[in-house]
Amino acid sequence: MFVLSQIEHNLPMPPHLLNRPLVDAIKAELERLLLDKVVANLGLCVSVYDILSVEGGFIFPGEGCSTYKVSFRLLMFRPFIGEVLVGKISGYDEKGLQVSLDFFSDICIPGHLMQFGTVRGEDGRWALKTEDGDELHLDTDDEIRFLVSSIKYPPIPVEQKEDDKPFAPMQINLDASADGF
Repeated sequence: MFVLSQIEHNLPMPPHLLNRPLVDAIKAELERLLLDKVVANLGLCVSVYDILSVEGGFIFPGEGCSTYKVSFRLLMFRPFIGEVLVGKISGYDEKGLQVSLDFFSDICIPGHLMQFGTVRGEDGRWALKTEDGDELHLDTDDEIRFLVSSIKYPPIPVEQKEDDKPFAPMQINLDASADGF
């Protein structure tokens, strides 16, 4: 679920940070740039784990800041395909359930990947029909276990219609159709 990713980046340092120790200033700038943001094909940045090396300190013509070549590791949230996670239902619609892990909520369980016998009721809620004929409703804030079936990093849209959902840079699709979920 959490992985360390090593990255090398040319980091321009704003002059107001240079009164601090260099490593502290670089870490603060990296956290400002990357913390709580999705890096394509790496995942959601949770923390700057450590700084491996710092080179340079060059001031390029026309710039008022020094640029450092920094090698560092980030702690990233990136579940692997087939991993079982536990989350809470945050909403539902005709397509399926939305699930939240408290720190990440662009997670969806499509209707066709839910337990056999799960149907959408007249009130819009999803419910599992048992062999006895009972209905077990899936309500918001219910805890649910699921299997990660895919992770997508869609391209950033150039234009977005006013009534569209907010853009999600990382989308996790889940499968809750197997026994035990």
